[in-house]
This record gives sequence, structure tokens and C-alpha cells, in this order.
Amino acid sequence: MWRDVLQVTGMGLAVTVVVLSIAHAQSLDDRLDKANPAMGEAVFASCRGCHSIDEGGPTLFGPNLWGVINRPVASVDGYAYSEALKEFGGTWELGRLDEFLAHPAGVVPGTRMVVPGIEDRTGRANLIAYLNQNSAEPLPIGIDPELAAAEADASEAQGQTKQDFGLLVDAPGVEKTHAYCTPCHSEMIIVQQGKTRKRWDDALTWMTEEQGMVDIKDPDRAVILDYLAENYNEDRPNFPQR
Repeated sequence: MWRDVLQVTGMGLAVTVVVLSIAHAQSLDDRLDKANPAMGEAVFASCRGCHSIDEGGPTLFGPNLWGVINRPVASVDGYAYSEALKEFGGTWELGRLDEFLAHPAGVVPGTRMVVPGIEDRTGRANLIAYLNQNSAEPLPIGIDPELAAAEADASEAQGQTKQDFGLLVDAPGVEKTHAYCTPCHSEMIIVQQGKTRKRWDDALTWMTEEQGMVDIKDPDRAVILDYLAENYNEDRPNFPQR
């Protein structure tokens, strides 16, 4: 936690006065009141490789997240949850979800969701507001949808929502490639490869059939293959140079 510390010493006694930073003292309720679900959809892009969110959507590597707010933990029929998450129990109340999204493996040691958490508190609130929208009975949180869309458009126009794709070349198709691949694979594994489009397609099929990866369907699969074939083909035009 960020804090300003003032230390006063006298009579051999050190007194520490802790002043919490205003940004970090902000409550979850305050953050959710200002949360923008349209921006939360952009945060969810990194979750799409493992989770569907549409009503009646399929179970992928992770469970479907439609109506997850206030849903009992580990309750999607047919999904093989970890024992750790079953023992965690309870419901996905807003506060618990916020803590879990910040550090999944820290809050539930042993969870299969071993992806890094979302450190940015505003980003987490935006994501929760987006998850909340994808429900039959959304809670009254987040800003007005029309205002949310306007703010998202304005932020994008100013470059404030530009995503960092790490080592991946920022070219058409990078967003879907990053979202599907990097939750389980390092960017270096991708950028060091050099394959034809067919060999990339064969690699995705092999990972699905032999490694249990989510089967990426068209049109997303075609977008990803086009991106990989264009930027990480046999001539390896974007091979990282040291």
C-alpha cells in the first residue's frame, strides 16, 4: 500500500504517523460508482482465451462468466474446479471478486487460475462493472452506459486505452492473438517461432488435442493465423534481435 510516513523522534521514542494516499484509500464502492464497463470490456480481452461471457456460452479452459456477480463460487455444472476453489466457497460478492482478481493465486492458493492479477484498481473496477452488465439481473453499479461509451471513445481517441502487447508486433490481429495466447504462453515463445500459416494452424490443433488448450474457432482463429503468418512466418521478420 502506498503511504506517506512521517517519523517524529523524541525522548528516545519514535512515533510513526501513517497517511494513506488518497488514491489507495478510495473504497471499492467509490471505484465502482465511477467504473466504466465499456473500458472493462477492453480489460476482459485478456480473459477471452479462457472464459466465455455470453448467456449460455460454452465452458472453455475456464467456466462461463455470464451472471458471475453474486454467483456461488465453483458452481458451473460440468466444470472441473480445483479443490482449492471449492474450499474457498461462498459467493462472488463484489469485494471478494475484487480481491481475487487482484491476485488469484494469492487469495486462493492452489487455484488453476494462475494468470497474473490485475494490479490497477481502476481497471479491476471497470472489469467488474463489465462482468456485472453481462447478467440477467445486473447491480446498479458503474456509470450510465451512454456516458461510458462516450468516455471510452474519448479515451481511445486520446490514446489512453492503447494496450501494451509486449514483444508482439502491434499489427492487425495482435489484440486477439495476445488475448488468446499470452494467458498460458510467454510472448517469447511466439516471437521466436517461424512457421507458415498451415504450420501455425497445425500447431494450434496439436495444442488443442494434446495439451488441452481452448479450441479457437473462426473468425478469431482466422484472425490469429493471419497475424502469425504475416508477422512470424518462416523468414521471421520480427525475430527479436539482441
